[in-house]
Amino acid sequence: MTQHPENLPDGRQRDSVPIVTAAMLVIGDEILSGRIREKNAGHLAAVMTAIGIDLKEVRIVGDDENAIIEAVNALRVRYTYVFTSGGIGPTHDDITAPSIARAFGLPWDYDARAMEILGSHYKQRGIEFTEARKRMARMPEGAFHIDNPISRAPGFLIGNVHVMAGVPAIFQAMLDNVVPTLRTGRTLLSRTVHCPVGEGTIGEALSGIQDDYADVAIGSYPKYDAGKFWTEIVLRSSDESRLDAAEETVRAMVNELAG
Repeated sequence: MTQHPENLPDGRQRDSVPIVTAAMLVIGDEILSGRIREKNAGHLAAVMTAIGIDLKEVRIVGDDENAIIEAVNALRVRYTYVFTSGGIGPTHDDITAPSIARAFGLPWDYDARAMEILGSHYKQRGIEFTEARKRMARMPEGAFHIDNPISRAPGFLIGNVHVMAGVPAIFQAMLDNVVPTLRTGRTLLSRTVHCPVGEGTIGEALSGIQDDYADVAIGSYPKYDAGKFWTEIVLRSSDESRLDAAEETVRAMVNELAG
């Protein structure tokens, strides 16, 4: 698999546990038009949370070179890692590879190893290796491959930007290959508290608890079932003792308001 880039931006907590951050850039007119439902961001979020990387931002842009360049350049300096999905296929509107090359100010061309992998793959299947299919071998100069065990067309890593396919099964397979190369940071622990009343009832009290526990992320998620509104309260923190204390406070608040 790929080499691991050094000297990426990150931050540190007071206890020196690294805070590793990530962003995702979803590319494709078909996502913005609603023709295809986006499924990769949720998967990436779950994987990042599990390994202690904070996914901070998800952007969606169309197949527009300037939009891709602008987004990549904004995200790659702000976060430790950037993950993209979409736009590296064989069609005319798959412009992600050259757009990212331009974002880095690098030349791009048909990667020799990628051409070899794809050429052999199509030959074994008895399928012509057309000019359109060769487009999937385009990469910025100096990029490292991200293996694709499903359709064989590799993604690539340039700087701290991981460029992967938009098809969910392929994106997930590529991500599986990327994860072992990533630096991980604080692992967020999670607690969930069921609240039988709606957000409007608990909003003020929950806001006060959040003020008291600024180091614990507290989210409330409205639910509706069988004609009744209720709320799911989720607490997250890397400090288990603080998380336990915040959970106890939230449960006491719920019990008092719910009667």
